[in-house]
Amino acid sequence: MKTIGLYGVLLIIVSCSNKEDKILPEQRALTESVYSSVTVQPDSLYQAYAIVAGILDDNLVEEGDNVLKNQPLIQIINKAPKLNTQNAKFTLELAKENYNGSAAILSNIEDEIASAKLKLKNDSINYFRQKNLWEQNIGSKVDYDTKKLNYQLASNNLKTIQNKYYNTRNELQTLVKQAQNMYQTALINTKDFTVKSKINGKVYALYKEPGEIVSTLEPLATIGSATTFVIEMLVDEVDIVHISENQEVLINLDAYNAKVFTGKVSKIYPKKDERNQTFKVEAIFDIAPSVLYPGLSGEANIIIAQKDTVLTIPKTYLIDANKVKTDDGLTTISTGLQNMDFIEVKSGITKDTYIYKPE
Repeated sequence: MKTIGLYGVLLIIVSCSNKEDKILPEQRALTESVYSSVTVQPDSLYQAYAIVAGILDDNLVEEGDNVLKNQPLIQIINKAPKLNTQNAKFTLELAKENYNGSAAILSNIEDEIASAKLKLKNDSINYFRQKNLWEQNIGSKVDYDTKKLNYQLASNNLKTIQNKYYNTRNELQTLVKQAQNMYQTALINTKDFTVKSKINGKVYALYKEPGEIVSTLEPLATIGSATTFVIEMLVDEVDIVHISENQEVLINLDAYNAKVFTGKVSKIYPKKDERNQTFKVEAIFDIAPSVLYPGLSGEANIIIAQKDTVLTIPKTYLIDANKVKTDDGLTTISTGLQNMDFIEVKSGITKDTYIYKPE
């Protein structure tokens, strides 16, 4: 009696278990998506660096301030550039004075040219007078040759001084231009000690206090858009081929509990991050939350396909990716869309085919 009773109980349990594991495929709407973690960041976010070293003199803005493009953010001090600028200015003034000032070098050469012209004129008169006398057989050959030589020397001397003038003028002009360039460079270097904003945006972080040493390797501030935020997602390399711009994105932010926001894929970065084998994808909100901060995290699903009515089965009933257990044994099926729980059945079974959950 005890044996028969126990057998009957086992039969009932097995029968109930078989009924629970036996289901029919169902028609339902199915959405296939790619999951990703999410980080919210301001658009155009960048870190501001100094291009010169020195000491931070003053933070001209505070964290949270809205700033305009080219607005000064941070002032750095260093006496060396100011001294270099003064020296460059002195050099420029000296070069200009040498070129066209009251004590100009060219003025002295011009005086030499004037004297050379007078001497040439005098030697020319003496020479041609002696030449006329010589042609009339008057005077000595020595006097003729001497006056001719003096004339030729005066002519050559004038040409030499004139060439000296042109060469000196060109050299002085070059020195003035070089001094101007050095002075302008020094002025630019002086301006480099003021770090300015590259965009209209907001100051999200300041990393140095007045009195601290500033180098060109450390960021001084973080600046980004004050109104526009982007959704940064990391998509696995297996899924990236399914992602394209303008695909719909469903976003859950930890700061907003279970509220779902929608957006669109706006940019796909083509370089893979070798450290975690992912690609960076950006999206923008259709309607952004009223309050956002850099670094807010959450999760997102990028919608890659949707169908209103398809035949589906639970993924837990699938065997070897494309088979199910039916009353006729293992049956091969053709699959389509899938999400975390269900998968589309295109062919192989119908809505009237019972399937069994594998052990």
